Amino acid sequence: MITLTINGKEVTVEEGTTILKAAESVGIKIPTLCYCEDIKPWASCGICVVKNVDPRTGRARMARACCTAVTPGMNIVTNDAELRKARRTVLELILSNHPDNCLKCSRNHHCELQELAAQFGLREVRFDKHLKSQPVDNSYAEIVLDRDKCISCGRCITACQEMQKVYALEYNGRGDKTVIGPVAGKKLADSPCIRCGQCAVHCPVGAITFSNPIQTVFDKLADKSLTSVVAMAPSVRAAIGEEFGLKPGTLTTGKIYAALRQLGFKYVFDTNFAADLTIMEEGSELLERITKGGKLPMFTSCCPGWIDYCEKKFHDMLPHLSTCKSPQQMQGAMTKTYFAEKNGLKPKQIYNVSVMPCTAKLWESQRDKSMNSSGTADYDMVLTTRELAMLLREAGIDLSKLDDDKADSLMGAYTGAGTIFGVTGGVMEAAVRTAYFLTTKKEMGPVEYKAVRGMNGVKSAEVDLNGTKVRLAVVHQIKNVDAVVEKIRSDLKAGKEPTWHFIEVMACRGGCIGGGGQPYGVTDEVRKARSKALYKDDEKSTIRQSHNNPEIAAIYKDYLGQPLGEKSHHLLHTKYTKRNSYN
Repeated sequence: MITLTINGKEVTVEEGTTILKAAESVGIKIPTLCYCEDIKPWASCGICVVKNVDPRTGRARMARACCTAVTPGMNIVTNDAELRKARRTVLELILSNHPDNCLKCSRNHHCELQELAAQFGLREVRFDKHLKSQPVDNSYAEIVLDRDKCISCGRCITACQEMQKVYALEYNGRGDKTVIGPVAGKKLADSPCIRCGQCAVHCPVGAITFSNPIQTVFDKLADKSLTSVVAMAPSVRAAIGEEFGLKPGTLTTGKIYAALRQLGFKYVFDTNFAADLTIMEEGSELLERITKGGKLPMFTSCCPGWIDYCEKKFHDMLPHLSTCKSPQQMQGAMTKTYFAEKNGLKPKQIYNVSVMPCTAKLWESQRDKSMNSSGTADYDMVLTTRELAMLLREAGIDLSKLDDDKADSLMGAYTGAGTIFGVTGGVMEAAVRTAYFLTTKKEMGPVEYKAVRGMNGVKSAEVDLNGTKVRLAVVHQIKNVDAVVEKIRSDLKAGKEPTWHFIEVMACRGGCIGGGGQPYGVTDEVRKARSKALYKDDEKSTIRQSHNNPEIAAIYKDYLGQPLGEKSHHLLHTKYTKRNSYN
């Protein structure tokens, strides 16, 4: 433990604690801008500057509180006239290089720079305005890079390079000509970017944001010639409440159903249903590969960020990817075929919308022709959690005040296994529950398979399926997958039995609950709260195994036939394409 003084108060904290955290522990808030609890601090902006005063001589040394560890006997001053002037000057300099179009910015009222300017009461800036006048990079439909709004805090670079190790973003140029973006001035669409959105969710301002399809959705909902259908992903129910003042991890499933109906959607389904459908197909595919000598190990294919990464970087691993579409795309295909036929509708008469925690899901919905298995686009629009919140606010709907509603039948029922798809290890756990039944004809007990839970970057486990030992791995955060792939390559080159038979990969930390389309301000504490909510939803479910979902049984009986059958193959499976990291 280290004892120091902050603003005249004696403080004792653990060794290694930063001045910023030590001050927080006694209720003293030091302003920050480039600091983000979720990534390693590197003292870019200087807003958090404090004084370390020598009590004997009165001499003061400046220190940046976000990354300076406390030492015994420190005498810290966090607020005096000189510090306030320094911070105000830094803010004015940043604002002199920043556009003033806050009212039209997607981060209006969610902008950390805006909050600081209000906190300091800034009404005018003493320095001349000087913008970089860089063109907006909207080469991706999912993510927009507006360099004029960039404050060079480096958080997006840290997220891209250290959290993900994708290296799509870098500093380009020097001095006041420095801009952030892909190397050599490339556009995002020509870079290794996998659309995971971690850059956007960690950006403090509106420099990296998302497209704005809100008006299009309202227009389509008002079109009387269309039948509007919507389905939401598992993790949305554990996160969207944060946009309406609820605590992280508050389950709002029934309230979201009610809100979607108030927006004007005629049918409200749940992608948890398709998660159960995915387990039936993916579990059957795994067992077929194990028993008939298919390519092992088999990777999950639910995460579009991972698919994008694999198609660009690991061409030799493409045959190891499950051919199953993600739950989103299975839901879309079933909506525009099975549901359409049941209701006497043509696919083009349906306006089908998906609500996802992920910025890569829009790309996935347009990835190749297999995403048009109904004869038209299986999904017409994909919204992030944040975009749904924007829709609700514009429509005057306060999610937190709504009574619970239910999803429509036919494709709305789901099991506990479906809901845990939203957290790292959830796909694997759901698959184990059903794979155990398919091989033993007995239900697994206890139903929880906790060996694949937790926040370790790579988790390994083993399950006995009727005498066959199946080795499992769970990977989250795309930076952790490289070592796993290298191990697989080593096994294959040596002609050895693979270290793992089945591997779940999620591009974002914590899985979908930490996706790039989720509410801002994510930390590990927030991720854990959201995960806990999904496990709670699983525990309270009457049915907790995908194969026991009655609506899943009905869709196979009435329409699909059987897992991996001819119809399932056409509607629910896909192929992969080798692509380059740089175009």
